[in-house]
Amino acid sequence: MISFFGKAQEPVNPSASIYDISINNIDGDKIHLGTYKGKKILFVNVASECGFTGQYEDLQKLYETYQENLMIIGVPCNQFGGQEPGTADEIKTFCEKNYGVEFLITEKVAVKGENQHPLYAWLTKKSINGLKDSTVKWNFQKYLVDEQGRFIDYYMSTTKPMSSKITKYL
Repeated sequence: MISFFGKAQEPVNPSASIYDISINNIDGDKIHLGTYKGKKILFVNVASECGFTGQYEDLQKLYETYQENLMIIGVPCNQFGGQEPGTADEIKTFCEKNYGVEFLITEKVAVKGENQHPLYAWLTKKSINGLKDSTVKWNFQKYLVDEQGRFIDYYMSTTKPMSSKITKYL
C-alpha cells in the first residue's frame, strides 16, 4: 500500500511497462531496465555544477545501504541552468573522483520538453505510469518505482536521498 498525500493507495499497474524502456549508460552501452525487475529503482536527474550536486554523496550512501533491494540510476541532464555541460567522460570522471559513485549513470538526456527521453515520459505522465503527472522542476528530482515496475512517487530536489520519505519504502 502506498501513502499518497496522506491517503493509502494501492499500487497501480501502468499502461506501459517501464521494463520495455532502454537507455544507454554513460559509456554508451544499452541498459535494459527489465534487468532491475525485483528491485526498486530510484531515478535522479543529476548535474555536476548544481547547488544540489552534493547529494551524490548521500545517493552513494543510499545505494551502499540498500543495494540488495534498490538500484539508483543517475540521469545527467543539462536542461536546468546549463549545470551539466560536460562530456560523458567528464561526467563519469567527476562522479567517480569526487563522490565515489558506484551506482548506474546514464547518458545525458532531456528530461522534459520536445526531446524528452521515453524514460522521463513514463515517469512524468499519469497516462503512462498509471499514478500521477509531474514536471521535472530542477536537477536532483527523484522518482521511485517498485519491484514490479509500478510508480511509487516523486520527490523534489530539496528531498535528501536518505530522507525517510524515500527510505520508508526500502
